[in-house]
Amino acid sequence: IKLSKKAQKGKRMAVKRRAHGRNKKGRGHVLRVRCVSTGKAIPKDKAIKRFVVRNIVDASSMRDIRDASAYESYALPKLYIKQYYCIEAAVHQRIVRLRSRTERKNREPPMRRR
Repeated sequence: IKLSKKAQKGKRMAVKRRAHGRNKKGRGHVLRVRCVSTGKAIPKDKAIKRFVVRNIVDASSMRDIRDASAYESYALPKLYIKQYYCIEAAVHQRIVRLRSRTERKNREPPMRRR
């Protein structure tokens, strides 16, 4: 491996993240997915992923359906969606937050909230 003169002197370019913001490790290419917010094509390993489980109808409509239903305990199906966000959209919508240089070293997942 041929190094540049700066690298030979011990000066290297600063690296902000350990894996360069990706989760690839040994794969040459990764398929791209579309961002839910911007429509941008981003590598699947770099995308911010969120799995959303929602009711198909909102609470007030659910109450109306329950009152009009012939069945007593009918459970309405839920909507299961896997959403991918590009970094810019996720930061803008506050899905992920910026972290300080020391906090970026912390690789534990954040506390889950319901």
